[in-house]
Amino acid sequence: MNANANANANANANANANADTNAGASPPPLTVTDVTVRFSGLTALDAVSFTVDPGSVHAVIGPNGAGKSTCFNVLSGVYRATGGSVRFGAAELTGLAPHAVAALGIARTFQNLALPPHTTVADSLLLGRHRLMRTGFLAAGLRLPVAAREDRRHRERVREIAEFVGLEGDLAAPAGSLPYGKQKLVELARALCMEPRLLLLDEPVAGMTADERQRTAAVIAGVRDGLGISIVLVEHDMGVVMRLADAVTVLDFGKRIGGGTPAQVQNDPAVVRAYLGEEEPAA
Repeated sequence: MNANANANANANANANANADTNAGASPPPLTVTDVTVRFSGLTALDAVSFTVDPGSVHAVIGPNGAGKSTCFNVLSGVYRATGGSVRFGAAELTGLAPHAVAALGIARTFQNLALPPHTTVADSLLLGRHRLMRTGFLAAGLRLPVAAREDRRHRERVREIAEFVGLEGDLAAPAGSLPYGKQKLVELARALCMEPRLLLLDEPVAGMTADERQRTAAVIAGVRDGLGISIVLVEHDMGVVMRLADAVTVLDFGKRIGGGTPAQVQNDPAVVRAYLGEEEPAA
């Protein structure tokens, strides 16, 4: 029985190594085509389309109630679209459950923190490695060497990612004891621990101080430039959006009303009206 368990554990470890290799591959484009979402007659998204180029930051912006969160929930599998299609390369995401979307290399952060307050930062980040763990309960329970090797490998990767985002000095601290800005970084790092090819960031700098926003924006830029991960960003801080985004899609009342480079969007009259309201006619 021990021999069989050891053989199975070794096979699972090989699968884990392959999963890590695939996670590092260049991301495919994300293509959103005519996505519509209706709730009891209310249209939250109305035939929305956009494409996220590989290795880019694509911001989805708009006033409150524009449909940004609904869009994110469709991309991550929380909501099922009423119509349209979402494709990540050759994979059709429409209709997939969240765990199946995650298995394709898509990770998400949330606007509201969901960190176990008394769990250390290291263990919080290790939760992000769960989908990549292959040795299983039996091998771990038997304390097989392959399980110990896998655990060491995952913990080493956790340390690398913590260092990448600037949390290397906080790994032993309870996540709930950190300042708010660092807690948001823990959530971002936990998503990176999934080794995603596409990262969905829901208001990553909301509620932060100016210094925290600047540091977090630098980390996000590093994820794109250093790791080559595609990013879809929902954010109300237009300074951060204009600094980070390669492309922008603008929603209002569930419709796409504009898109392009940050400069193009910033000077689009329809976008200005959506944010500032119609200009009063001269007397």
